[in-house]
Amino acid sequence: MSRTPQAELARKLNLLLDSVVAERGTPFTYREVSEALAKRGVNLSRARWFYMKDGTGRMVSDPELLAALSELFDVDPSYLLGSEGAEIPERIDAQLEFVKSLRAARVKTFAARTLGDVSPETLRAITEYLNEDIARHPAGEASAASGLEGNPDGPPVGP
Repeated sequence: MSRTPQAELARKLNLLLDSVVAERGTPFTYREVSEALAKRGVNLSRARWFYMKDGTGRMVSDPELLAALSELFDVDPSYLLGSEGAEIPERIDAQLEFVKSLRAARVKTFAARTLGDVSPETLRAITEYLNEDIARHPAGEASAASGLEGNPDGPPVGP
């Protein structure tokens, strides 16, 4: 499956944002990102940040902005600059695996509470199905994590 350059950048940014949640327990807000970039002499509007994370709009290829974001997330700039062969940094990959496990555990716990009086065999079957689905669709984990529910950085009200 081929992604547009905008969608690929959005995927990378959302993976980095998920890793922040894994590290500190709360997501970066637009304000935090904007202020951190301003300290580096880089401006970022709320609208631009939203469409960068959403993968919509024009492709953002400003090397100064992408380098500042890389510094903020503590990853090699080649990761966001789209260099050939730039892979998910090992630290980020490990954190995402951890987040994935936590989410799977939350789903299992929710299902167990909701389904309370279901037989152990049924619960095992549901658990097995969930584990198989997560293994088949690892990219779904990142897109689910980047949903807008409870996100203070939802779509901007204006440009």
